[in-house]
Amino acid sequence: MAFIKTITPEEAEGKLAQLYRRVSGPQGQVDKVLQVHSLRPHSMEGHMALYKAVLHHSGNKLAVWFLESIGVLVSRLNGCEYCEQHHSSGMRNLLADQATKFARCLEQLCTDSPGDPFTAAESAALRYARKLTQTPGDICQSDIDQLRAAGLSDGEILEINQVASYFSYANRTVSGLGVTTSGEVLGLSPGDENSWQHG
Repeated sequence: MAFIKTITPEEAEGKLAQLYRRVSGPQGQVDKVLQVHSLRPHSMEGHMALYKAVLHHSGNKLAVWFLESIGVLVSRLNGCEYCEQHHSSGMRNLLADQATKFARCLEQLCTDSPGDPFTAAESAALRYARKLTQTPGDICQSDIDQLRAAGLSDGEILEINQVASYFSYANRTVSGLGVTTSGEVLGLSPGDENSWQHG
């Protein structure tokens, strides 16, 4: 399952068992990207909270399917097949009634500068995510100015930045510890946003 020891949901006890119940998906699945944290449940909790905040929080303004497309792009650039497969499946689920758009989006994510059916603002966001992933030290004020010129607000720019940054973290967690999709149902969204609210 991974390069390091993991504790499965069936073997879990105490806090880990409680966390597994919180992060399980609609079919009871606990994704292996989370199981790999089982020796340090506090890092699983942090990972899940970050994931929910950047991709599935009601305070976000950008469409979830588009945030997923950023994740697919970043995962592809980082060579993370696990995250690319999971989140392209999630994107497909979100665009279930728009199969042609989904196929075209995936095709465009293979290009250096994605276009239609992505809007001009979405294309600008994807170019920024690509640069942030490949050459983060080269990001400068003009990159942000280009996003604003494309019609994105500073809050939306923050969303784009956080999704791209989260996926680089997740990609390195998965690839660095040898996590695979073997035996997983792809594209399920674990947990309920409300269970990850602080306060």
